[in-house]
Amino acid sequence: MTPMDVAQHVEDRSPRGIAAAVSRLVRSGDLRPGDRLPTVRRLAADLGVSPATVSGAWQALAAVGLVASRGRAGTVVLPEPASWLPPRYRDLATGGRSDVLPAAGGPTRAVAAPAPAPRPGPALDLSSGTPDPALLPPLGRALARVAAATPAAGTGSYLGAPVVEPLERLLRASWPFTPQRVTVVDGAVDAMSRTLEQLAGFGDRVVVEDPSFPPIFDLCDQLGLERVPVPLDRQGLRPDAFEAALRTGAEVVVLQPRAHNPTGVSMTSTRARELAAVVRRHLAATPGASLTVIEDDHSGEIASSADVSLGSHLPDRVVHVRSYSKSHGPDLRIAAVGGPAAVLDRVVARRMLGPGWTSRLLQHVLADLLDDGEALAAVAQARRTYYARQRALSTALAERGVAVQPGDGINLWVPVADEATALVRLAAAGIRVAPGRPFRAGTDDGDADGSGSGHVRVTVGALAGGPDEVTRVATALALATTP
Repeated sequence: MTPMDVAQHVEDRSPRGIAAAVSRLVRSGDLRPGDRLPTVRRLAADLGVSPATVSGAWQALAAVGLVASRGRAGTVVLPEPASWLPPRYRDLATGGRSDVLPAAGGPTRAVAAPAPAPRPGPALDLSSGTPDPALLPPLGRALARVAAATPAAGTGSYLGAPVVEPLERLLRASWPFTPQRVTVVDGAVDAMSRTLEQLAGFGDRVVVEDPSFPPIFDLCDQLGLERVPVPLDRQGLRPDAFEAALRTGAEVVVLQPRAHNPTGVSMTSTRARELAAVVRRHLAATPGASLTVIEDDHSGEIASSADVSLGSHLPDRVVHVRSYSKSHGPDLRIAAVGGPAAVLDRVVARRMLGPGWTSRLLQHVLADLLDDGEALAAVAQARRTYYARQRALSTALAERGVAVQPGDGINLWVPVADEATALVRLAAAGIRVAPGRPFRAGTDDGDADGSGSGHVRVTVGALAGGPDEVTRVATALALATTP
């Protein structure tokens, strides 16, 4: 069959029915990997339904990894077996290419001609968004001290407090506002997932930043939430656009207060006051309205900017998440969550029906690291190093005619004339970066103006090779940004 025959196989014309029909065609082999589905408008006309109905079906299929939007190239069927990664994580893992996907439990396989082979020389992966392992504090002393104090991996009670006392004391002393409750979970994404599950239900609207961290979009899609994107400027969420987004009826906001991924933007204290004022006006004008802000402080203690939070102005409406993955180690799997008891008690109760608690041994290790002079010095040195690497690459790009606003954290958001071309050119130079498209809340490949232009995200935190490596990367990026 041809992809344009899809309408003939649709019996139920609801979003669920359309998605089910396409799913059956994929499983039967009538639609194959790489096949392009009919456009939303074309299928809507063939079925006599609204474009929004077809768009809802396409979103449902994308959420389970059967199809992916390629912007102006259309919506295509993904290769089987589907990756275990969520859709936008998959885009990051494959560099945004639809021709190569990791099979579940197996190696990456090509289904079309690959990109040009890199030139000879060491490959440099600047796509991961992960910290430099050499800058993480050593765990040996902390592990030894905790092991000496707690020789067995036991626990006094399965129903004990979810946070060990030394860690809770340190967290409360460093929190940007006074939270009613503090708990710990298994990473920042886990924190956002569990909080969103308690605050929003299928079909609810959630305000998100545009651009933003791709798993936030995947989470919303998996939970059936409608994303309401709000653009940023150099101080954070734009207050005017934020106010308009709240008028759609959204009751949850997800934002990154500092070292925003991918742009590096950090919210200023002035902007926090402005956004808090927007929230107060909205609640005053909308009787019975509810609103909770989830703040994802994913970079935590490696961020150079101040720990600004809307919780300083709206403590009963803010859930603040602070990750220790980038500062102390991703495999510790610890993020702290602080906020109103009405939300956090429900999160803790739900975890009791799953993992129960985050390893108390690891909690004691983190508490030791947060109170140890050597570890504190290591984290401070990492913070200074990431700052220096960010500025070094920005300066080198400026010298080559590419103006990039340096931000905070480990990532740099670089504008390019054509995203696909930039990725191919960088791959040919032996450099891998993350495509910009997964970070955008919309479905176009290009920016909001519909052009083919876009961005790439560069993990400058991985630039550990010194001035020569910075020069090499800046030269390649400067070439990649041009048409």
